[in-house]
Amino acid sequence: MSATTKIRAPVRGAMRLLVKDADIAGAILALALERGREKSLCPSEVARRLTEDWRPLMPDIRRVAADMDDIEARQKGAPVDPCTAIGPIRLALK
Repeated sequence: MSATTKIRAPVRGAMRLLVKDADIAGAILALALERGREKSLCPSEVARRLTEDWRPLMPDIRRVAADMDDIEARQKGAPVDPCTAIGPIRLALK
């Protein structure tokens, strides 16, 4: 059973949007494949693909990325745990 993340809708008073972990994982993988193995992506790029109000989704992007076997989180070029890394990270294909 996949987890679901509730985030604020971009329109005031609108219903809350639901973003599933599978949707996050799919967006991470799609962006990483578009970039190829030589390049990385910012987790905010993933969030922006999923919703206009992307900032609340950032911790979930990191959490989902940590569980993906094909994705590596990097900070200053070195592998890191995306859940514990402080500061900006990049995601890339392993």
